[in-house]
Amino acid sequence: MPKLLFSKIHFYELKDLMQNMKRPKRIDIVLNRKKQKDIQCLMVRKLNDEKHPSRLSWQTDHKLYPTLEKLLQDKRTFKCFCAFLRSEFSDENIEFWLACEDFKSSISPDDLRRKADIIYEKFIQPAACREINVDHHIREKIKKSLEKPRLSCFDEAQKHIYMLMERDSCPRFLHSDAYLRLKHKSRTLWYI
Repeated sequence: MPKLLFSKIHFYELKDLMQNMKRPKRIDIVLNRKKQKDIQCLMVRKLNDEKHPSRLSWQTDHKLYPTLEKLLQDKRTFKCFCAFLRSEFSDENIEFWLACEDFKSSISPDDLRRKADIIYEKFIQPAACREINVDHHIREKIKKSLEKPRLSCFDEAQKHIYMLMERDSCPRFLHSDAYLRLKHKSRTLWYI
């Protein structure tokens, strides 16, 4: 079989012919994806140009992100938030907050004292099994109030933990894969 030799002229002719040919669909798909990625990159750059896009607090646009209060009211989101806190080893915060809510629903003085002691031993006292992050001053106030527990003896600690979750855990949760999956799942459920 004779060998074919292409001269430079033949090669350029082939190149010109290739440019005039219609591209295969596969290349069009790849190019379209590249265009979409370029558009997404521009959108990301625009979001990154904002002052603090990742900082979520009460000052951010509340229409885009639900507040901690709304997260705690929705059962599915609440369960997902608890699982997220467990994965970050900070679920003692939500457990303490729930224990305080249960404590406030107590009526009898004996029940108050029993629940107050349990909450103090489990969450407040130094080296407790589920110790929460509160100031020394708050701990001392709670310890003094345990002599005669009132419904409001854990209020300051509960507010502190709520603010901690609102400023720290909630924004991380809203950017987590778990929340994004839950949000995506809730959008697609109505099709079923």
